[in-house]
Amino acid sequence: MFSDFLISSVDNALRTLTGNSRGSGRPNPAGGQDDPLLRPWDRQQAGRMMRVNHAGEVMAQALYTGQAAGTEDPDLRAVLLRARQEEEDHLRWCEDRLRELGSHPSLLGPIWYASAWAMGYAAARRGRGSNLGLVVAIENLVEEHLKEHLGGLPAEDGRSRSILEQMQADESGHASTAERLGAAPMPAPLRAALRGFSRIMTQGALWI
Repeated sequence: MFSDFLISSVDNALRTLTGNSRGSGRPNPAGGQDDPLLRPWDRQQAGRMMRVNHAGEVMAQALYTGQAAGTEDPDLRAVLLRARQEEEDHLRWCEDRLRELGSHPSLLGPIWYASAWAMGYAAARRGRGSNLGLVVAIENLVEEHLKEHLGGLPAEDGRSRSILEQMQADESGHASTAERLGAAPMPAPLRAALRGFSRIMTQGALWI
């Protein structure tokens, strides 16, 4: 029933926005690595970048939750929820790194969550191909974004780099799975709108 999925969505939103995500229990990829004392401006730069990545993971939680709520296919819902659990690991790792860098999550988290949930739910209601197509489009965008951030991190920040590299590998896996399961190409206007929203989120989370 939709009411059950709505309650589940609210629960996920609260856990996501209050730093109480569960995840799969995978260890932090940065565990055991030294954390060199970065220059203050380098820590600030790394903190801003990880804040953007954390905001992206907030949106990932919302997208997958909205997609799972909107689909009537129980097998597809199970795939989406498994992917969401891996994204929860990313969220937790980003939260850990933000604390280490003396930074904080974006204050606009509720906006990112609500927008992404609506986007995911709308895609799911258009059918299986559209639902999976959104996964591919989003994960491809995230991979591009992570590649840019891996190139922009301070050279000494190996801990952030290890986290982003594992995230990049997971996102690629999610996109490949969605393609294998029958993702439909997203129409060009929607891809452009998605890219535009991604830029807004990136700039907003970078500073707020």
